Amino acid sequence: MNIYKRHRFPSDIISYAVWLYYRFNLSHSDIEDLLAERGITVSREAIRLWCIKFGSIYTRRLKRKHRGYGDTFFIDEVFVKISGKQHYLWRAVDQDGEVVDVYLQKKREGATAKRFFKRLLCSHGNEPRKIVTDKLGSYGVAHRDLIPETIHISDRYANNRAEQSHEPTRVRERGMRRFKSMPQAQRFLTNHASVSNLFNLGRHLVSAEQYRNLRESAFKMWQQAVV
Repeated sequence: MNIYKRHRFPSDIISYAVWLYYRFNLSHSDIEDLLAERGITVSREAIRLWCIKFGSIYTRRLKRKHRGYGDTFFIDEVFVKISGKQHYLWRAVDQDGEVVDVYLQKKREGATAKRFFKRLLCSHGNEPRKIVTDKLGSYGVAHRDLIPETIHISDRYANNRAEQSHEPTRVRERGMRRFKSMPQAQRFLTNHASVSNLFNLGRHLVSAEQYRNLRESAFKMWQQAVV
């Protein structure tokens, strides 16, 4: 199926604009100017609609081709204000820094934690060997009811990896002047996580040559997702 049918601009321009938006801290207006510098005249509203429609399509394709997550999940939740009301953003990352899932909810009680854990099990395919959380009681409820055989660690500072993983979201949240609604925030965060995972290459851990090879592989996978 041709997902670009009836669109005035070719697929390479659309996919490039969507990649810029989810890969870097750029607004739709920033991307409009970048494309204009290359002689491509397109409105920021069109770019916004591209990011909504095609971002979700690309994300589904990237998830199908994902190589899989590690066996240890670092889980944390942070406050997110939407339309003046406080919400909770749940996030799980594996030991390699890959985002397993993000889940935006209005509460953080045991029932919500259980829903998030069910999403994680679906994303992972089976139970993780170990989870690392803070001391929030809701995690204990979900652990006992859903994955009692999994090792659960809640020591102080053990969950720093998950806490630090929220920083890119905070940066984008400030750039977007806060999220406007729960559906918009959930959609953006899911797509952003998928693109971030693809280009999570551990640059500080490999040689320059190896990094370039990994980056080339990531670009090839991106091209497969957008055709």
